[in-house]
Amino acid sequence: MTISLRKARTIIRKTLEKGHEMELKPLSVVVLDAGGHVIAFEREDGAAPGRFAIAHGKAYGSVMLGIAGTAQMQRAKAQAYFMAAVNGAYGGQVVPVPGGILLRDRKGAVIGAVGVTGDTSDNDVVAGMTGVEGAGLTGEA
Repeated sequence: MTISLRKARTIIRKTLEKGHEMELKPLSVVVLDAGGHVIAFEREDGAAPGRFAIAHGKAYGSVMLGIAGTAQMQRAKAQAYFMAAVNGAYGGQVVPVPGGILLRDRKGAVIGAVGVTGDTSDNDVVAGMTGVEGAGLTGEA
């Protein structure tokens, strides 16, 4: 299974709608395929221009390691040396915090990831999971 552009846009739209409903700060959302390539990205008006790198880093770490942002943060706390080495191996592109949502197919295979940033990491996760579920996909935060 792959994530179509249509599904990626739905994830983004539903994530941003949830952000508005929750009155979050302006969000930025990226959807990556299983190879870590960008399918779609949107940055709301008022979001800092550097938010692409953060959203991408959250999603990229999830897809490349096969673990969601929350688990990456726990791993960074327990084994900082490991996450530092991983980040070095991936050119500093990994942002190991909540807001990186791993996407799996029905058999459990990784099909991509979503990265959400702009508010607190916990709020980023809530908005992002709403987007994933709204697109009919399974997310792991």
